[in-house]
Amino acid sequence: MTALLLALWPLFALIVAGYFLRCRDFPNEAFWPGAERLNYFILFPALLFSSLATAPLDNPALPRLAAAVLLALGLAWCLLLIGQRLRGWPAARFGAITQGALRFNTYLGLAAVGSLFGKEGLALAALMLALMVPTVNVMSVWALTAERGLSARGLLLPIAKNPLILACLAGALVNLSGLGLPGGSDRLLGLLAAASLPLGLLCVGAALKPQELSGEIPALAWNSALRLLGVPLLAYAVARALGLPSMETTVLVLFFALPTAPTAYVLTRQLGGDSHLMAGIITLQTLLAAASLPLLLMLLDA
Repeated sequence: MTALLLALWPLFALIVAGYFLRCRDFPNEAFWPGAERLNYFILFPALLFSSLATAPLDNPALPRLAAAVLLALGLAWCLLLIGQRLRGWPAARFGAITQGALRFNTYLGLAAVGSLFGKEGLALAALMLALMVPTVNVMSVWALTAERGLSARGLLLPIAKNPLILACLAGALVNLSGLGLPGGSDRLLGLLAAASLPLGLLCVGAALKPQELSGEIPALAWNSALRLLGVPLLAYAVARALGLPSMETTVLVLFFALPTAPTAYVLTRQLGGDSHLMAGIITLQTLLAAASLPLLLMLLDA
């Protein structure tokens, strides 16, 4: 328990620090969008690329881990579609609810996995991201645009241009080619990767909007409970059914227990979704995750 808290509290301390820095307008308002872009397009892809380029892709647990990721996402998606059919949510609302239930804060996830399991855990997490990021993005875009329809090109083009997905693919190709990371490139990527997670967590805190928590309390509460408790329990059941080893099970459940991604707000606004609900979901889930993540990981370790 003590080791778990020691691994997680610095991550949430950085999130809180990011929130207060933005409240104090430090360094200035223009800093945070630029920091997010730097992290999203350069620093974070460097972390994913280097993790996958050196990952042990012959790990016998990987096929089962991939199956668990896709099965858990598929089951959660089916439950959301049933809920949409029963409740009749419009696409604007269904898109926010779907992203609240399925998307995840990648910065927090990788920082937590790195603190708990080191490089071995980061390699597993990067492999999971290569599957989860494109799948969840397609589900999110479809949910936001279901009423007016969207072509296959409109669905897949943003996925093909996503720097995180491209970094995962490039890292896997380098790994399979046997080239490795020669000539000090591993050190360069390591320096870029080391800057990614602290900056990302600060940006997560800076993106919090407590003022958006009013007016949608019931929806915010059940969506947060679904994301932070219901979906990870579903992932745990899938992991047990497929016989995943202990570390793979913990990494899987952790990623399905993360609060939703701050970038969900941007996608929701771009596609005409309920941005007020989405901002509230992001903020409440991030705040509640400070308690729910340690609790779930402690139960897994019991």
